Amino acid sequence: MAADEKPTTPPATQDPVLIKRAKIARWTLVANRVGYLFMALAIALFVIAFAVGFNSTMATLVIISLLIGSALLAPSIIVGYAVKAAYQDDHERGL
Repeated sequence: MAADEKPTTPPATQDPVLIKRAKIARWTLVANRVGYLFMALAIALFVIAFAVGFNSTMATLVIISLLIGSALLAPSIIVGYAVKAAYQDDHERGL
């Protein structure tokens, strides 16, 4: 490569740590959205069951939706904060 040529991609995108961090941030965002969707589904199912009348099927669906939503949200929120803190630390250190 000649001295006056520029690389085709910026150096920051070639850093494997930043690439992996971006992938984790993307998956965290997806897990957050799906987790909140399951929480909204649980609320909607509860309201429907409350209006129509509870039965074992509706109660099971509400509980399953809550469990799936919680299983997705708990780790994704924690990992999301970790990724944001890593980006902030890099920014403060000038990296």
